[in-house]
This record gives sequence, structure tokens and C-alpha cells, in this order.
Amino acid sequence: MKVTVKRWHAVAQWRWDTQTSNDPQDNDDDDDDEGNVCGICRIPYEGCCPACKMPGDDCPLIWGECTHVFHLHCLLKWLNTPDSKQQCPMDRRTWQTAERKVPVINRA
Repeated sequence: MKVTVKRWHAVAQWRWDTQTSNDPQDNDDDDDDEGNVCGICRIPYEGCCPACKMPGDDCPLIWGECTHVFHLHCLLKWLNTPDSKQQCPMDRRTWQTAERKVPVINRA
């Protein structure tokens, strides 16, 4: 049997990988909205912060050593306020930007 494709309409969706654990088995794919929004502006990570017009690489995410994730622009705005005291807005620990390590998945 031979099949001829006459039309093709591709659809795609992307999401930021906000997995904070280095264990690939610990992937949290439950769709809880609390874990998928910026803790400052409360807009989903896939969207953009209020200062940006387009989501994606122009509105990146930033991870802290405390494992909290924010839109970069939201965090910079927060850290520039006197009330922030250079602390994470979620747990009030001194803000330290984490080095983001991509987990390696062995597919043997």
C-alpha cells in the first residue's frame, strides 16, 4: 500500500525545563499551576514577564541556589528595590544565582 501525503500541518508546543532536581526520574509533570508560574509576577514561565512582549530567549528564566525560579527581569527588578535586601522573594535567603546543569539521561 502506498500513501501520498497531500497536506501536512505541524503544531508544536514548548515549555521551560524548570526541573530543579538533577534526578531525571524526579520529573514533576503534574500540571499544578503553582509550580509553573513566576513567584514574583505570577505569570506562567511559558509566558513573559510584564516588561517583555514576547516569551522565549528574550525573557529567560533564572534559578537560585535555593531552587526557586523566576523570570530574569522580574528578579532583577525585585533585587533593585530597597525592600529586597538582595534576598530571594520566596524564602528570604541571600540570593545566589545557581549554575544550571542539564541532567544527562543514559539511554542504554
